[in-house]
Amino acid sequence: MPKNRNTFSSLTAWRRRLAAGAVQRGWQWVQQAGAVTAEHPGRLRFRRIGAGTRLAFPQGTVFGEPWIELGDHCIIGEQVTLTAGMMPGLDLGAEPILTLGDGVVLGRGSHVIADTTVTIGSNTYCGPYVYITSTNHSYDDPHQPVGKQWPRMEPVEIGPGCWLGTGAVVLPGARLGRNVVVAAGAVVRGEV
Repeated sequence: MPKNRNTFSSLTAWRRRLAAGAVQRGWQWVQQAGAVTAEHPGRLRFRRIGAGTRLAFPQGTVFGEPWIELGDHCIIGEQVTLTAGMMPGLDLGAEPILTLGDGVVLGRGSHVIADTTVTIGSNTYCGPYVYITSTNHSYDDPHQPVGKQWPRMEPVEIGPGCWLGTGAVVLPGARLGRNVVVAAGAVVRGEV
């Protein structure tokens, strides 16, 4: 009896390895086919998507593409949110709202929320789960719940060559100069 159990176990293990390999190859194919590039933008119609730029699949929330410019050779990780405007379908004017310079890297799960101008300089690297926003809650009226008060918007500017560590948060009005390093989990406001 033990001999048959070993045969059955090895046959089951072989089938499992075969199925796992097929699933992994299939997922690799889906990731390749679902990636967004200048040559294959899919449903996304960015104002500009530079040569060599790639948005990994699956993408996060993306809207306001006519006001988003992506430079050359950018790497946008999986589940990255890129938004221009507070909601889809708004007319935001003639100028871009969200601009990424050449060679920008946005790590997996990052969010760039641009309700007013957000500029990220060339060769800036963001670790996973970085949050950059031009909008924040206001809390001017202590008698009103924060969620019912109109939000505040201020432009955000991140200079070239910066590094933002995992989980960093960049708040409205922040201005980071050239080659600034932001520690993992740090919250940035004002001028650095």
